Amino acid sequence: MDSGRIGEHGFLADGCSAALVDLAGSVNWWCPPRFDGPSVFGRLLDDRAGHWTIRPEEDFTSERSYLDDTLVLRTVFTTRTGSVAVTDALALEPGAQGHEIGRRSPRVLARLVEGLTGEVPMRVQYQPRFEYGRVSAYLTESDGQFDATAGTCRLSLRANVPLDLGDGEATGRFTARAGTRHHFTLGHADTYGGRPPAVPDADRVVADAVAGWRSWADLHRDQYRGEYRDQVWRSAIVVQGMTYQPSGAVVAAATTSLPEELGGDRNYDYRFVWVRDFSLTLQALWLAACPDEANRQFAWVSRAMGRIGDEPVPIMYGVHGERDLTEHRLDHLSGYADSRPVFIGNDAWRQRQTDVLGEVLDAAWLMRHYLDPMSPDVRQFLHALADRAVVDWRRPDAGMWEARDAERHYVSSKVLCWTALDRAVRFGTRLGEPADVARWAAARDEIRETVLTRGWNERLGAYTGAFDSDNLDASVLIMPLVGFVPADDPRMRSTMDVVERRLCRDGLLRRWDDDPAGFVICSFWLVCCLAAAGELDRARRLFEQLAARVNDLGLYAEQIDQATGEQLGNFPQAFSHIGLIHAAGWITAAAKRLGGFAEREAVPTGTVIT
Repeated sequence: MDSGRIGEHGFLADGCSAALVDLAGSVNWWCPPRFDGPSVFGRLLDDRAGHWTIRPEEDFTSERSYLDDTLVLRTVFTTRTGSVAVTDALALEPGAQGHEIGRRSPRVLARLVEGLTGEVPMRVQYQPRFEYGRVSAYLTESDGQFDATAGTCRLSLRANVPLDLGDGEATGRFTARAGTRHHFTLGHADTYGGRPPAVPDADRVVADAVAGWRSWADLHRDQYRGEYRDQVWRSAIVVQGMTYQPSGAVVAAATTSLPEELGGDRNYDYRFVWVRDFSLTLQALWLAACPDEANRQFAWVSRAMGRIGDEPVPIMYGVHGERDLTEHRLDHLSGYADSRPVFIGNDAWRQRQTDVLGEVLDAAWLMRHYLDPMSPDVRQFLHALADRAVVDWRRPDAGMWEARDAERHYVSSKVLCWTALDRAVRFGTRLGEPADVARWAAARDEIRETVLTRGWNERLGAYTGAFDSDNLDASVLIMPLVGFVPADDPRMRSTMDVVERRLCRDGLLRRWDDDPAGFVICSFWLVCCLAAAGELDRARRLFEQLAARVNDLGLYAEQIDQATGEQLGNFPQAFSHIGLIHAAGWITAAAKRLGGFAEREAVPTGTVIT
């Protein structure tokens, strides 16, 4: 049996790690105790890399939803003989509330099976595989608990149904009858950590997880009062679920090596924290959650970057702020849908990407009232970034799409260097001496003139991806969003029209001509631009097209195939959900400016897959 399509998965989170569960009741991905740790279930990348399945024996249909305001998943299976519900949750620390949830999660995955109607024969297959499927542990059983230890990892499974030990797996069959409840709890611990895995009661795990998530929701639910509140709120919960709570860092995605194109080789590890995403993440949390979440984000990035020297400014980190994320191939894995190679680590950490300077200073400007008075270390940090922008804007770089073939003079990188200097100038003498501010202003104005000259292609009638280029790139849509040019500027309007005509299909916008699928955040950037240009009806129509392309749980991957609508790339993707939040915010701001604000009804989510 395969692991299901990317978009068929549900997302569980505990503030430290994530698990993915498909519509057939199989946990196909879990990397305790942190997002970028080795998997114990990895069937998403190879059928032999481990899974944990609880499903009906006979043919079934399934329908699922999150319990309100949580990432606790309830799947209802219906067969010819009855129906049964499976509730899945990653445990939060008992009693943790509000901003404290996820900081000390116990590394426990619980599954609760409830008979609803009739009788449904069920089967269980528990097949742990450690180190991304490299290691099959010996399983032992004692007093109803099944233990597996290999290398650095220990797992303990407790169930109230009989299971049989096999070759590297435990299997079982039972019948779910109306009113019955069956409990499964799986705990993880380090082999030499001194404590055995926790295996609390599954009912208690689910109840604590629900209470914890809802306590967080109670603090944030009413923060956003704009249009499309349901979609914004669901995306805010997803972004919170992708936050590594001990540090406050938000990972780009929960997975590695899910392909941008089936059978393709652009299969990268996204379980890290990109500074590029940082500013947009911070703004999204500011809009949809609360400033406390944004404050933690800014504190994290300033600590992770440390003192800025002459080397390229680091563009990505591990969840604890690690810089060395050297890429390794896992050649023993066949990859999702035979899409090889499979990677852990990401060599983009070595690249020069000058847009990060603008991301951080833009975020600091957003948070300027919280940075007053500015501490000496933050002042020095931001001052150094502005000084780097004065120099680095003249250099080619890898760009925001992390090109691995060659460095170029990407327009979006120059625009974000302009953003860095523009925000530094706005800070003025809070950030530097008058001579510094004058120097930053001169460089800012030089960047602007250069971009307007060398970034514009008269023949195409558009700003292009790089200086003196004929190639379109959707990244130029950020130009009005950071204030570089107005959205209704004639050249910008022409760029929007050309990009939409050449790269967009059914609301899905590719990044460039040869991009294999629509890139979700770029599609939402077009929504933002349309709203900023005053084209509110078009912006709303495009937003609603995109909002309807989530899966049945309201989740996005990184990309969506323009022809089939299939979700592609790593999943769920924070960037995509951040794009939705931003687009709703831009629509709301435009509607208020134009006098057309109204509460918008929820957009239907994707079709349930059976």
